[in-house]
Amino acid sequence: MRFSFRLRGIDGTVAVDVVPNDAPEALRCRFPEAARGLPACTAVIDHPGRGYTAAMGWVQLVRSSDGSDGFDPDPLGFYGDLNVPYAFFGIRPTLFDAPSRDSRADMTWLAHSFLCFSPTMVTREVRAVLGFSWGFDIRSGEVVLRPVLRLPAESWDAHGPRLAAAYPGWSFRED
Repeated sequence: MRFSFRLRGIDGTVAVDVVPNDAPEALRCRFPEAARGLPACTAVIDHPGRGYTAAMGWVQLVRSSDGSDGFDPDPLGFYGDLNVPYAFFGIRPTLFDAPSRDSRADMTWLAHSFLCFSPTMVTREVRAVLGFSWGFDIRSGEVVLRPVLRLPAESWDAHGPRLAAAYPGWSFRED
């Protein structure tokens, strides 16, 4: 799936690929057998910006029927307790995620992934330029991948209060 976006006056695209994870060892999944058959998501940015013009990040929130009742920020653990909302940040960073679950009990798991940027490198402001959803359901032990869908702009705004509570000192706006 390919989505277009515009950042700092320049057009770009994101190619999103969500496939069954049939090689969790090769993907260096922490719990390979628990990840097998669940989705592996990769989102690759194509944007001709250079330097700080191409500085972007991914913010991801997840809702799971075996978790809390709403979407929770999912920093994927790379930044630990640093109070950073970005799961990945850099020059055209790639988003990668491969969830795992030990149990194959019935459940739903849905991610909202947002391509974002900070207007300047010294502000703690995050703006979204594009969002998409992806995930999986488990029914009677069988994994069914959810389709990748572009999210409306309102989705980012709806997550603002939860993100602000999870990351004090940061503000979250749509671009």
